[in-house]
Amino acid sequence: MYAVIQTGGNQYRVMPGDEIRVGKVPGVPGDSVSFDQVLLASDGEKISVGKPYIQGARVLGRITRQARTRKIVVFKYKRRKGYRRTKGHRQDFSLIKIDNIETQQGN
Repeated sequence: MYAVIQTGGNQYRVMPGDEIRVGKVPGVPGDSVSFDQVLLASDGEKISVGKPYIQGARVLGRITRQARTRKIVVFKYKRRKGYRRTKGHRQDFSLIKIDNIETQQGN
């Protein structure tokens, strides 16, 4: 069984037991989260495709970690002009363990 969910403008293919890294979701480690924007779900034989989302389907999971990625350096430079700018950026993320995929039949 697997599903394709949408969160934070990105799409993820998930199965029960998977750990996915998504954009920051409000909550603390241990909190449960539910993703209602399920684009596609499959039980191994039958595939359900949403228009754009599957009605009544959701993916349940738990937040296991809230953290930030490594710093990336943004460097701007114009030759012969003495123009240099350096900035850094660290993106917040949530690590989520997928517990269950529910469809409208209650699977």
